[in-house]
Amino acid sequence: MSAKLAEILKTALIQMWTSLVHPFIRQSVHIPTEYPSSNENTETSMTELLLEILSYYGIKEVVGDKHNPDIVAMFADIGHDYIKDDETAWCSALLNFFCKKLGYERSGKLDARSWLKLPVMVLKPQVGDIVVLWRNKPDSWEGHVGLFISWDEDSVYVLGGNQSNMLSIAPYPRERVLGFRQARKLSEIKPA
Repeated sequence: MSAKLAEILKTALIQMWTSLVHPFIRQSVHIPTEYPSSNENTETSMTELLLEILSYYGIKEVVGDKHNPDIVAMFADIGHDYIKDDETAWCSALLNFFCKKLGYERSGKLDARSWLKLPVMVLKPQVGDIVVLWRNKPDSWEGHVGLFISWDEDSVYVLGGNQSNMLSIAPYPRERVLGFRQARKLSEIKPA
C-alpha cells in the first residue's frame, strides 16, 4: 500500500472511530424524506461491514487457468454458482457476499449499479458508505461498487474487490460517482 493510501485510510479510520464514540458527529449524512430514515445504529452497522471487508484485504485473482477458490465461493454463496472463475467482475459479488454474511440489505445482483436501488441514499458520505461509480460512460450499464473511504478534489478512494484484480483501496476520478447508499441491518428494518 502506498504511503498516500495508508495515510488516507488512517485518517478515515480515525474519523470513523470518532463517529462511533460521538454519534452526533454523523450529522453530515442527509437522508431525503422520500427515503426510509436512517437507523441510529447505521454507523455501527456500516463499521461492522467495513471492518469485515478490511479483514480480507489483499485477496486477489490467480493468474492463469487456476482461480482463487475464495472469490469463486463468493459467487456461489450469493446464488451465482454458475460462475467458476475469478475473471468475472466481482466487485458487486464481494459486497453482496459480505452483506449476506453479516445480515445487511444487498442488491443480490452482479452489476454494480444495482446498489443504487438500496433505499437509503446518502448525500454526504462517511467512511464505510457504499459508493457506486460509472465505467466507460455515465449512461452505460457498466459500473463499479465498493465502500467509500475518503475523497479529495480529484479522486474518490474506494475499498472494493476487482480493483487491479484484488481487494484493495484504489482511487477513481471523483466525477465518476453515481451515488452513495447505506445498507441497513435486515434485523433492524421495520416492516412497512
